[in-house]
Amino acid sequence: MNPVISLDVAKGENQVQAFLEKKKPYKKSFKVAHTLEGLHELHAFIREVEEFTDSKPPIVLESTGHYHMPVVQYFEKRGYLLIIVNPLISYKAKSSSLRKVKTDVIDAYHLCELYYKEDLEPCKKRGIHLLNLRNLTRQHENLTGMFVQSKLQFQSVLDQVFPEYVGVFGELYSNVSLLTLLAYPTSKDILEAGEEVIP
Repeated sequence: MNPVISLDVAKGENQVQAFLEKKKPYKKSFKVAHTLEGLHELHAFIREVEEFTDSKPPIVLESTGHYHMPVVQYFEKRGYLLIIVNPLISYKAKSSSLRKVKTDVIDAYHLCELYYKEDLEPCKKRGIHLLNLRNLTRQHENLTGMFVQSKLQFQSVLDQVFPEYVGVFGELYSNVSLLTLLAYPTSKDILEAGEEVIP
């Protein structure tokens, strides 16, 4: 036998389907929660398939951003082969089917069929440290983008409200510059304060 387990991963739950071999589904599809109890329940089902077929089935799932990561880590630790499919590949396979209905049950079924049709490569183990580093890098990139956008918006408003201010300080965003601007937000405020207050 050539068994496979497919998971249609969504936020908070997995739709599970098992095949014993090509065109031979095993039991009905069912859902498990993205909790430790749910993953234990899924593992018990996979062990059942293992005992029935006398082989350790690979687990096929779509890449879903971050929703699939706990599942991958749980089963990697237990020595399972994981195959993470690019959503474009599975979408193309599903779109060739006559049935265009989108349900989690059908999607899980299609992933099993895809396993037998395509030469899918197993997921490369990246390790928790590398995954954390990748997530931190993405967060840093997002925060940097927000920071740059805020500075551009600030400069745009300043050009409209107080255009003479740009160039007064060597560094527009220095503490001295920003505190001065906070105390005197317009050119009128500067003129009214006078040279005695602002040397």
